[in-house]
Order: sequence, then structure tokens, then C-alpha cells
Amino acid sequence: METTPSPNPTPLHSLEEWEDFLKDRYPEPQAAASHSAAPFKATDPEKKQEQFRNYEADARPTVREFYRLNHRYQTHDFSKAKREEFLSLSRREMGIWEAMEYLNQLVDDSDPDTDLSQLQHLLQTAEQIRSDGHPRWFILTGLVHDLGKILCLWGEPQWAVVGDTFPTGCAYSDKIVFPRFFEDNPDYQVSKLQTKNGVYEEGCGLDSVKLSWGHDEYIYHVCKDYLPMSGLYMLRYHSFYPWHREGQYSHLLNEQDRENLKWVQAFNPYDLYTKSHKPPNVAELRPFYEDLIAEYFPKKIRW
Repeated sequence: METTPSPNPTPLHSLEEWEDFLKDRYPEPQAAASHSAAPFKATDPEKKQEQFRNYEADARPTVREFYRLNHRYQTHDFSKAKREEFLSLSRREMGIWEAMEYLNQLVDDSDPDTDLSQLQHLLQTAEQIRSDGHPRWFILTGLVHDLGKILCLWGEPQWAVVGDTFPTGCAYSDKIVFPRFFEDNPDYQVSKLQTKNGVYEEGCGLDSVKLSWGHDEYIYHVCKDYLPMSGLYMLRYHSFYPWHREGQYSHLLNEQDRENLKWVQAFNPYDLYTKSHKPPNVAELRPFYEDLIAEYFPKKIRW
């Protein structure tokens, strides 16, 4: 079974191209416009599939290629193998602020939409959450939520770092972006992996489900001993749009998942809709965030 990646594993000009596409596919709801913590409603189940194809047709060629690679190579075996490779957290030890500065190496001058550094992006998200009066753990979750993108600095291709996550090992929902690209995934030809439950039991809970590999799963494991459950759900599932925006895969959920969905939905507006050109003042904000980090994290953690 062929698993060799495409010779062009970085079709996006910047990782933000994927997020820009998401904003087109999921226009900002009214709740998000006011930065309310009110949960999103899943996409209208009566909306016809033809309407979603408009987003696909208008997508940049780079975005289409990114999804083609993502859907082709994110198999169930790949998802399990990447967990074995990275979740020993044995690559280095560093603090949260140090990791933010380390992530700043991920620079792409070809991105025309922003001149902010990765660290400034994280501060921007956290500052919006802070200005809306959310708890300190919520602010800190916003600060660290994209730190898993350091996987790019360790040789991982874009399609194995970002992208809308989805369950592997069971049938693909047609609400996943570009679902036809799954026809090139080797799992598509394995009948036991294309049933409703696949390798899982109904109601098993998302913790038992191997989602496609990426920065969400990685940063969840980095932070799982330090943040409250609600924040961990935000980290682990903020890219799982088929669940928190489309209402799919309800048959795999347990009570804990259903209870924490509201937190993932409350976080989503800050993940997608807070970016701007105005840079936060890093030097001015650093004392507040170093104090906040020290409240929850030790000086060094494993990555």
C-alpha cells in the first residue's frame, strides 16, 4: 500500500491560506461577530451539497492541492504512526514563552495578508479573549492553541500539521471539505474502514477516536497535564469542523464530548475571526502572560 507523500508537501504559500478558506466556508455567525460565548449552531442540515461546492470551486489552487494531499495521505495507519512518533514528547524541553519564540522561526514573507509574527498572532487571539472577560484559563488556551504548528519546524509537511481534522478508521462524512479527494486514500478501498462506526464502538467517545494527525492533537498532549478539561477540548478539537460546525459523528460521542462541545464552539470565533494587521505590543504584554503561564505551567515542559 503506497504511503509515499507527494513531492510537493507545501503547496500553501502560508498556513494562513487554509484559515482564510475556512472563513469563506464558515462565514462568521452573529454570535461570533459580538465575540459572545454562545455556541454556534451546526450548519443548516437542509443546505444542499451543491451550495458547499461553491466554496470548493472558488478555492485557490494551492488550497485545493493542500486538501488533495491531506485527504490522500491521512490514513488510519498514518494517524497512529504519527502519534507513536511524536507523543513521547522527547524532542526538547522548553517553556511556553520559549516555545512561542521558537515558533517565530516559522515565517513566510509571501503571505500578503499579514505582517504579524507567529508570537503576535497568538497574543492577538489571547488579547481578544481577555478583552471579552473570559477566565484566565480560557485566555491561556488562546495563547497556546497554535503552538503545535512547531511540527512544521520538525520536518512535517503542511498537510500533516494543519487542515480540518476528521476521524480516520470509519466512513468519511460528505460534510468534510473536498470529500471526493478521499477516493485516493487507501482506506477508501477497505470496507471495514468505510462503515458508520468502522473500527470504533458507538458512543465510544472522541478520546478513543483517531482523528487525522495535526497540530491540535499534538498541542493537546503537550498541555494535557496542565489545563482544565474545557481548555483541553478547545486545543484538541478546534480544527474538527465536521463535528463542531457541521454536527457530524454524533454517534461516536459520549457524555463528556457533548458537555464540552460548547467550549469548542465558544473558542471558534477567536480562532478564526480575530486576526488583523495591528500588531500587539509584545514587550508591554509579556509580563502579564508570563505571570499567567506560571500559574498553570512549570518553567519547562516536554515537547
